[in-house]
Amino acid sequence: MYVAAGKASPSPPLGPALGQRGVNIGLFCKDFNDRTKEIKEGVPIPVRMTINSDRTFNFTTTSPPVSYFLKEAAGIDKGSSKPGTEVAGKVSLRHVYEIAVIKQKDLAFVRIPLESICKTIIGSARSMGIEVVK
Repeated sequence: MYVAAGKASPSPPLGPALGQRGVNIGLFCKDFNDRTKEIKEGVPIPVRMTINSDRTFNFTTTSPPVSYFLKEAAGIDKGSSKPGTEVAGKVSLRHVYEIAVIKQKDLAFVRIPLESICKTIIGSARSMGIEVVK
């Protein structure tokens, strides 16, 4: 699930999703907000949660999704509704490289060369209608 950095609260959709599994929502919100206090407020943070049978929990966070970084770098709110024919924004190869360096620290990209991560990010940009320029 995605939770906005520093804005975890027991309100929907987070509260009901955790409440039906018996998780102490207040404790999760406090822990999550403490863990993400260094991150710009409102940035979507992917959360992977493990809930134990005794209703205790562990959670891990990763860096924001590539789409978030691409939209920020291009200065747009959303991607193109017609990618391939309509350009929603532009990012430079430098932006792609900087995003790749950040994403390289995620567990999903361990042991993947930086060049491959850059190619993946360029593919994501194209699918969002964002043009990559030199």
